[in-house]
Amino acid sequence: MATNKPSLENAYALETPDDNRRLYAGWATTYDASFAQAMDYQMPGVIAAVFAQVGGGKSPVLDVGAGTGLLAEALPRGLEIDALDISPEMLEVAAGKGVYRQTLLGDLMGQLAIADETYAAIVSAGTFTHGHVGPQALDELIRVAQAGAVFVLGVNAQHFESWGFAAKFDALEPVIRGFETQDVPIYGPGATGEHKDDLVRVVVFSKR
Repeated sequence: MATNKPSLENAYALETPDDNRRLYAGWATTYDASFAQAMDYQMPGVIAAVFAQVGGGKSPVLDVGAGTGLLAEALPRGLEIDALDISPEMLEVAAGKGVYRQTLLGDLMGQLAIADETYAAIVSAGTFTHGHVGPQALDELIRVAQAGAVFVLGVNAQHFESWGFAAKFDALEPVIRGFETQDVPIYGPGATGEHKDDLVRVVVFSKR
């Protein structure tokens, strides 16, 4: 069972939405320094760079599992970006950075209070990972995406198949196109610990 002490190990041990809320409530104000900087966290920059290559001018953008706003800080300037997260404390930190049009509190495992076909692009770093959000959330994200919307999502590479992501993307083939993946390191050379060599599978596609 996950504890509320902020750490990468406890983040990977999360099992329920309430586990997420409790952990990140106590981690929000120190997350950037104690995790992102300490672990040389590269994923937000990687997702932002890929997005810039495949659809960097598309707006509005939904940043899924936005956390403290690390991905939005790395995205091209001038975009309208909305932050979606389950943790109000993390969103409060994100809002203070001035990179979002608005912040939205919501649970990806349920229905979002967002109208159909709202967003021209959807990005995510660090959400589709251990104990956080599974492939069933993809249906809701496709619902709120416009036709032609670009998706750039980071999914933990180690469990891409065992968690059902591969099968889910196969099932979504009638409603998506241009599906591509690449595996890249989550952390830079400054990372330590047993997860320092973990990989993220960057998934790129667009909605038909």
